[in-house]
Amino acid sequence: MAFAGRSNVGKSSLINALVGHHALARASHTPGRTRQLNFFDLGGRLTLVDMPGYGYAQAAKSVKEDWQGLMFEYLRGRPTLQRVLLLLDSRIEIKASDTAAMDLLDRAAVTYQFVLTKADDVKPRVLAAKLEEVTAIARKHPAAYPDVAITSSNSGTGIEALRASVAALTG
Repeated sequence: MAFAGRSNVGKSSLINALVGHHALARASHTPGRTRQLNFFDLGGRLTLVDMPGYGYAQAAKSVKEDWQGLMFEYLRGRPTLQRVLLLLDSRIEIKASDTAAMDLLDRAAVTYQFVLTKADDVKPRVLAAKLEEVTAIARKHPAAYPDVAITSSNSGTGIEALRASVAALTG
């Protein structure tokens, strides 16, 4: 199970919330802190992969290209990778870098599921509209899983449901 998303979307925080350990994945307020693939072996049953964030505006173009290449090389032809969780910040609009990540995942033929993060920071009506938007996007991508998860690492919203979904993949 790999976690992908824009810099500062909450990948490390979500990993920590899912495993119930506040310091497994190092979360930072500085965008672009994760610059390599970080692997977390959960007792041999499941490995979680914290991928570098994309779309960080202050990173050099060559660094951004390296990150995209690293993501594609890791994802391509990896039959043991059951799903990528593509995290989207529920507070902000879908960016071109998010669309590029979706296209990369489609090209790599990896099943991915959209996860809206930071749901506690938006009003219910705005969150419902975001869910509708992302669900429509999921229908347009061949590798996208149809169900969109809504989470908040701070309040715990959706964490149990996502944890159960991840556990179901491990058989």
